[in-house]
Amino acid sequence: MQDAFSFDDTMVRLGVFAGLFVLFALIELLLPRRRLIASKGRRWLTNLGISATASLLLRLMAAIAVPLTAVAAAFFAQHNGLGLLNTVDWPDWIKILIALVVLDLAIWAQHLASHKIPILWRLHQVHHADRDIDVTTAIRFHPIEIGLSMLWKMAVVIPLGASPLAVFLFEAILNGCAMFNHANIGLPRPLDRVLRLAIVTPDMHRVHHSVLRPEHDSNYGFNLSVWDRLFGTYTAQPKDGHLGMRIGLNPYQTTAPTHFGWSLWLPFQIHQAAPNRAAEDTPQTKTNA
Repeated sequence: MQDAFSFDDTMVRLGVFAGLFVLFALIELLLPRRRLIASKGRRWLTNLGISATASLLLRLMAAIAVPLTAVAAAFFAQHNGLGLLNTVDWPDWIKILIALVVLDLAIWAQHLASHKIPILWRLHQVHHADRDIDVTTAIRFHPIEIGLSMLWKMAVVIPLGASPLAVFLFEAILNGCAMFNHANIGLPRPLDRVLRLAIVTPDMHRVHHSVLRPEHDSNYGFNLSVWDRLFGTYTAQPKDGHLGMRIGLNPYQTTAPTHFGWSLWLPFQIHQAAPNRAAEDTPQTKTNA
């Protein structure tokens, strides 16, 4: 049974993450899309600290149970012949492609649910409370939300029968795309128009971080852009332009989201805005962008 979990993808994923993180951080310096309003040093320490805490939680979960990663779940399914794709004799590349698409849809659905279900929104609003959006926002997720997300991926991987390689590729692609589309990068508009036909671009995802409710309730994708178009949740551009739009959640337009302790405690505060109500329309100065 232990052989089924002999593949440790942690160091490879960490290397890919670190390389892409540095790359997008450098591009942000060279081609920034927006001027950041909060202290970058404090924000980065907080967002990186939240991500590190989430990683520790996953390690703790793995220490007290079977290896709790999506890749481990894939090995388990493969070893025991579980899941649809483990029962069909199709070419490996087709099964990998199917797994990548199905898992991407599953993450889109999870993201949608995190906005619609109150208890999940309590956790997810930690991500949206960030008043700026850059590469570190991509890793600003409450540790409990990260744990639940991993359980959800495992729940999809096993009945799907996704291979360990497919799951590893999906995790790497998901992390890379999340950092890309959260990055404060100003892509040339023609390039943005072409890229968003297939994948979520920074301009497309930035709309999702608007304080305006109709924009906040759109563009849920992290990788493929097709799901928002298919399910009617696509918004092309923010009403007030990318330079004039306001980022974050209206109740938290202070320095509080830049504090580590406040961010971790946010889901447990007694008085909370209902899901989708934390982004009500407010007057803004229109700026073309």
